[in-house]
Amino acid sequence: MITISLPTYDIEIEQGLLNQLNEKIKTIYKYNKLFIITDETVHELYQEKVNQILKEFEVYWIKIKPGEKSKSILVYEETINHLIDLGIKRNHLIIALGGGVVGDLAGFIASSIYRGLPYIQVPTTLLAQVDSSVGGKTGIDTSRGKNLIGAFYNPKYVLIDPNVLETLEPLEYANGIAEMIKCGLIGNKELYLHLKNKKPITKKEIAQAINVKVNVVKIDPFDQKERMYLNFGHTFGHAIEKRHHYEKYKHGQAISYGMLIALELGIQLGITPNYLYDEVKEMFLYYKLINEPLLDKKDYLDLIALDKKNIADKLHFIFIEDIEKPIIKPVRSTDI
Repeated sequence: MITISLPTYDIEIEQGLLNQLNEKIKTIYKYNKLFIITDETVHELYQEKVNQILKEFEVYWIKIKPGEKSKSILVYEETINHLIDLGIKRNHLIIALGGGVVGDLAGFIASSIYRGLPYIQVPTTLLAQVDSSVGGKTGIDTSRGKNLIGAFYNPKYVLIDPNVLETLEPLEYANGIAEMIKCGLIGNKELYLHLKNKKPITKKEIAQAINVKVNVVKIDPFDQKERMYLNFGHTFGHAIEKRHHYEKYKHGQAISYGMLIALELGIQLGITPNYLYDEVKEMFLYYKLINEPLLDKKDYLDLIALDKKNIADKLHFIFIEDIEKPIIKPVRSTDI
């Protein structure tokens, strides 16, 4: 087992670890009721198995529709009301079982219902395992943009079982690869080269990607400076998702286009070496995260003005000088 320890919680990674969920919960929780927030797809796949694993507990399931549109104020309120109707009280434990949407929504609910309940993350997609389940960011979207309402709120524990990835469709799996490529670019050359060579993903590479995020979060827990490195590709990526109503492109696809735009801009500004753009583009094409002709950044310029990384009248844009060498450079959106 690989254990990554943060100041207030542990992340554990191991094949078959889901089967130990009962024992893990007992180490951090002394009550009998559990409230699992998940989506309909994950519920269908795992309800029977998880109920058997947690048979010593009184388990309540709350299902949402799969997809980014469930990260809304409406679903947030509906889910909280459902939890209250089921009898959730202070100190009861919430389990986020699912992908990034479930994790972000459940985490934000945990941060705010009764001014804060404990929760754990059990991510079931590669993207959630290496990204949204780690770092304490929770939130929901509004009509103005993605993740504009949220809180920094850490789980009590994160359980990562690579075996659950066997149920993912190829594009959903590639979604996570996009995030791992980003992590390699900003913080781990070994991981980057592993992905460049199209080698299989194991718990080691999952841990490497997580450690890139953990190391940055430890330095900058509240997203003021270095943590912004994790947003490489996300400025245009979030704009692409919003322009297409979170339907046409999955998150990994959108940030793949966003990373290429950032690399291209870096080359134009004399920051990024040419070879890096070509290598990364080839990787995205291999994993079917992008298609040619590529998206035109001009079609999304109006939306980046709402990006959370805007400070005053400038956008804190993340560029790559070379592998493991990200930088933050303030630029005006009108100059992009």
